[in-house]
Amino acid sequence: MAIMAVPESAAGGLSVSDEANLDAYLKRINYAGSIAPTLETLQMLHRLHPASIPFENLDPLMERPVRLQLSDIEQKLLVEHRGGYCFEHNLLFKAVLETMDFGVTQLAAGVLWGHKEGYEPPALNHMVLLVDVGGVPYLADVGFGGPGATAPLRLRPGAEQQTPNERYRLMGGDPKWRLESEVAGEWKPLYEFDETARTLDDYTAMNDLMMAAFRDNLVAARAEPGKRHALRNARLRTHENGETTTRMLTNLLEIRDVLTNTFGITLPQTDALDPALEKALRPGAND
Repeated sequence: MAIMAVPESAAGGLSVSDEANLDAYLKRINYAGSIAPTLETLQMLHRLHPASIPFENLDPLMERPVRLQLSDIEQKLLVEHRGGYCFEHNLLFKAVLETMDFGVTQLAAGVLWGHKEGYEPPALNHMVLLVDVGGVPYLADVGFGGPGATAPLRLRPGAEQQTPNERYRLMGGDPKWRLESEVAGEWKPLYEFDETARTLDDYTAMNDLMMAAFRDNLVAARAEPGKRHALRNARLRTHENGETTTRMLTNLLEIRDVLTNTFGITLPQTDALDPALEKALRPGAND
């Protein structure tokens, strides 16, 4: 299966010449192994990234812009020890992989997770990557949060693929693919996508919509092998060994503590943070 490359002139401002700060990235995810463009390297990076760099939406919650230039993403995720959402995670991951000489195509998806069967996404609102490993295409996505895969998935229709967490499968492929995860013995759709290469301008337009969508509810996620943490407003869920525990946070101190110690976020030093976090405690936010 051929992987479409984005011409440098059409990359919307992000090209292969925008190399990642590889040393800072590898230190951030605690990786000291090979950087050869092999499947083993891709698997290790894909496992360590969501365990070390959380999904979070503090900037939109504070009504601050989310910037998609690589230098801004690296400052936030690597230097400031923050997290981010899909565009930030996967643009950084793409730059890292290309610096390691992987071939990467940037794609877009429509999210199905959390919607009823038969739902059709009205617009593309998620970024994913197609990575070439020795001529074999793999789906890579370190920015979905929640039930996102913690390993690259071979682009093979119907094959059930085990990750350090759940099992996944990719369905279809003619032309749309649908990613599904096995949840409590049932296959649940996460998102659908095709292999059309996208540009940074495409993501910028999607990002404008997502900043508005992430403005009202606190969201954070972090995935370790076999264990996941998910926060929505004041409800903290931990999934481990097939069991889910739920804890309700009751005040700002608890929310700040969980963001810092459970999700590993270095909280921004700004007067705008606490009023934003108060949204998680408003009446009806956790119904």
